[in-house]
Amino acid sequence: MSTARAERLVNLVLALLSTRQYLTAERIRGIVPGYADAVSDEAFFRMFERDKTELRELGIPLETGRNSSFDSVEGYRIARRDYELGEIELAPDEATAVGLAVRLWDSPELTGQAQGALVKLRAAGVEVENGAPTVVESRVRAESAFSPLLAAVQNRQAVSFQYRRSGSPDRLMRTLEPWGVVSWKARWYVIGHDRDRQAPRCFRLSRVSGDVRTVGKPGEVRRPEDVNLLEFVAVTGDQDPTPVATATVWIADRRAAGVRRHAKLVGRLAVDGVDGDLAEIELFAPESAADWIAGHGPDVLVLEPDVLAKSVRDRLEAIVHHGGRP
Repeated sequence: MSTARAERLVNLVLALLSTRQYLTAERIRGIVPGYADAVSDEAFFRMFERDKTELRELGIPLETGRNSSFDSVEGYRIARRDYELGEIELAPDEATAVGLAVRLWDSPELTGQAQGALVKLRAAGVEVENGAPTVVESRVRAESAFSPLLAAVQNRQAVSFQYRRSGSPDRLMRTLEPWGVVSWKARWYVIGHDRDRQAPRCFRLSRVSGDVRTVGKPGEVRRPEDVNLLEFVAVTGDQDPTPVATATVWIADRRAAGVRRHAKLVGRLAVDGVDGDLAEIELFAPESAADWIAGHGPDVLVLEPDVLAKSVRDRLEAIVHHGGRP
């Protein structure tokens, strides 16, 4: 919906709420900003019909009627009794839960929405307890990927994103048909059908890097009716992924700290008179590990597997061939 149309609809609602009488279309055309832009009577009536349909689809109770039996033209109004929110009643424990939920959010976007809900409850006369029990200490951090992934779930649209698996610096591209976003143990997860693995998977939002991009058209994703998202995360969310392969490497002493963080030292070895450690590294994406290892130059030497050793060597030779430029 365009900004101009949204403003016109808001003005229309305010005008119809502010009067007890029925306002005719011509009267509305004269007092509601936005309708004066219509180039002709026919254009105005088409615009007005679309707006009436929009209001009814939004659930706004638009009434039609006449102010007296002498009126020949019907008018419109919105009855406040049907439009306004009814009285809100929360039990003490429910009000406390609302206050606790506000304290749990750790995101500017979600905090604003939660605080807004709190203000509305208090305006309605509901006393919400801010001093909620301190038994819940953790805060739910909404990652940057939260909003686009939640929007994709609501639009039933597939997404693609880069994902860093546990214990690995590699970032892999994933294409997911999202079913839902849930919080488990103070972490956010998205669950859905992984097109790359052709199986259900969950991904921790804190490991999503870069932009989340939509794939295909809205409405294409179908969530299975029997899936329990929270249960799925509880079973699989904190499990370490299975490595695809293991590489044996030599690491020069006091060098390549980035490789050492992910390596298991298994012995000592000297290469061309230079002392170092013999180590094993679990690989989750062998196809991208060569770039990562080659970035450490002569400080890391791949011993096994041969395919990875050759890939690293090819990259280093290419750098030398281009005068030090990759």
